[in-house]
Amino acid sequence: MRLAPQPDPVWEMLLSLHALGGSPDHIVFGPWRAETLTGPDPSISLLLQLAPPRGYSPDFLTPAAGADLESALEAVMSVDRARLRAELALLAAQRGQTPWLRRMAEGDAAAMRELGTAMFRYHQRVLSRSWHRIRAVVEAERTMRLRDFLDGGVERLLGTIHPLVRWDPPVLKVDYPVRQDLVLDGRGLLLIPSYFCWGRPVTLLDDGLDPVLVYPANRGLQLLTEDSAVPGPVALARLLGRTRAAVLEEVAASGGTTGGGIARRLGVSAASASEHAAVLREAGLILSRRVANTVWHTATPLGRALAEGGRPAEGLHISGGVLPQPQPAARPTAPRVDASAV
Repeated sequence: MRLAPQPDPVWEMLLSLHALGGSPDHIVFGPWRAETLTGPDPSISLLLQLAPPRGYSPDFLTPAAGADLESALEAVMSVDRARLRAELALLAAQRGQTPWLRRMAEGDAAAMRELGTAMFRYHQRVLSRSWHRIRAVVEAERTMRLRDFLDGGVERLLGTIHPLVRWDPPVLKVDYPVRQDLVLDGRGLLLIPSYFCWGRPVTLLDDGLDPVLVYPANRGLQLLTEDSAVPGPVALARLLGRTRAAVLEEVAASGGTTGGGIARRLGVSAASASEHAAVLREAGLILSRRVANTVWHTATPLGRALAEGGRPAEGLHISGGVLPQPQPAARPTAPRVDASAV
């Protein structure tokens, strides 16, 4: 079993499209949805043909879990044509077929290029401006799950991953309207915390693909839109100074970095990066530890909250209760994962 080290760009893309097609007054996604749909990018309407807010979305849209955006887009563009036709046929049976999807199913190269361009544009123009916040939320969730693993092993990790997930060795059961069994058969399971996953964990429909379980990461209901009542980057720079604020933001967003990494990313000297890190460490905003000849810096909960412009989240534990559950906004998923190989 593995835990994804960072947000998966294509899963966040797909699930954010589900959010765009969902409720306008959603408790978390509503403000972001309204902001995004104000003068929407043309890529949105194109991609929404492949990502309805409810029901099936083609598996080929989320290949190679954990890959960077460029590699994922290459995998999407080079998907096997027989698989492409089969998955688009499943989508068409659910909601009909548009001319663009028909051309894609027929193997039209121009239609596939349009898909690749739309996915790249969407990520760059819609998701990238909020990516640092998405990454911070996912990293905070990952830290909590790693702590569960260290404190109680696989049993604690799987037992606290989500209120609708139950670890009943050797089976991981997920409460969901669709009945499906996914037998790992020694392949292992990749857990992917996702900001835009909402309500219920999801997985791929095709059980022949690498097994993944994508689950909600945003337990603190963090918003992506700016809140005028919450300190933002300008206020943080006034408080700490522009360079020191940038150092804290870099450490928090990266999930851990070295002094050399800070210096390269911010274009400052190694001595300056070290000095700012020392001040942040003395203030309790970062932790530093030496590994061999390298010093690694990670943000404390207080430092992360300050960098994100909010207060430390007190409700990141699963035991705090079940979040409001809207109607499922994702593809059919497995309520039962045979985890005998975990």
